[in-house]
Amino acid sequence: MTARWLIVLLGALAILACVSVLAGQAWITTGSAIRALWGPRDSMDRLILIEVRLPRVVLALLVGGILGLSGAVLQGLLRNPLAEPGLLGVSSGASLGAVIAIYYGFAASFALATPLIAMGGALVTTGIAFILSRRGGTLALILAGVAMSTMAGAGVSLALNLAPNPFAAYEIMTWLMGSLGDRSWDHVVLAGPFIVIGAVLLLFTARALDALTLGEAQAESLGIDVARARLFALLGTALGVGAATAVTGAIGFVGLIAPHLVRPLVGHRPGATLVPAAIVGALIVLAADLATRIFNFGTEIRLGVFVSVIGAPFFLWLVLHVRRTAP
Repeated sequence: MTARWLIVLLGALAILACVSVLAGQAWITTGSAIRALWGPRDSMDRLILIEVRLPRVVLALLVGGILGLSGAVLQGLLRNPLAEPGLLGVSSGASLGAVIAIYYGFAASFALATPLIAMGGALVTTGIAFILSRRGGTLALILAGVAMSTMAGAGVSLALNLAPNPFAAYEIMTWLMGSLGDRSWDHVVLAGPFIVIGAVLLLFTARALDALTLGEAQAESLGIDVARARLFALLGTALGVGAATAVTGAIGFVGLIAPHLVRPLVGHRPGATLVPAAIVGALIVLAADLATRIFNFGTEIRLGVFVSVIGAPFFLWLVLHVRRTAP
């Protein structure tokens, strides 16, 4: 990717972030925002900006960035254009952990119980998938991830079926649809470090991903430790995407879409796709969250639902494109 394209993406991200801070049911003008930042600490505009809008924007950047980055890494690692974080059971494991926290009442007694247990669920499912596929290569990893995702999804469905009252079922369903609403700096502080650590681990795989385009045996002959690259990819995805899902709920398709949008700009080189995919992932989540706030649909559209409505047609196009270009 040329520096010009990178600057364009970063500029678009900065503009969208500024608009997102100002937009909402109560719009804030640029002048009012500047005055609020330097005005009294208890002013209404300042409270809205600092305590409501800003953490929401920061979370959108972190969550979208790690989803796009992890999707690019997994597509390069598995050499599968349809790979994304949900393939390894990360999102399903986090969802099951959150459902357990809500179902057994931990969420009612401790505000951060849901994201904490959700992160634990993501790490457990990914860890089991890694152990099951340790000696089986890429295909075994995909199959183990699908198996863990299916089992976690079955656990979520069982909890919904056995929910003790309609309110518990509604709370579970609301969380599963994904949202950045009502998130605070506590959620940023909780998820941020895990997302950053996960992103660093994922970025370390860039050289290995380029070598893996030649095949695992050829990559190892070039001095690439394929097992370590796979470990970094899985651990980074589990930490980053697990933490993101833990605080926002399940948001699909971002990890699938973002790498495909930037791949033509980098010459289809897997290692060069990582950073641009992270930026585009952040753009997608930020734009979708902004759309859910400024467009009146009669009732609130959850972020995960909105992204899925956009992502599903793209996924269908991608499947058809792969079928047409397959040998």
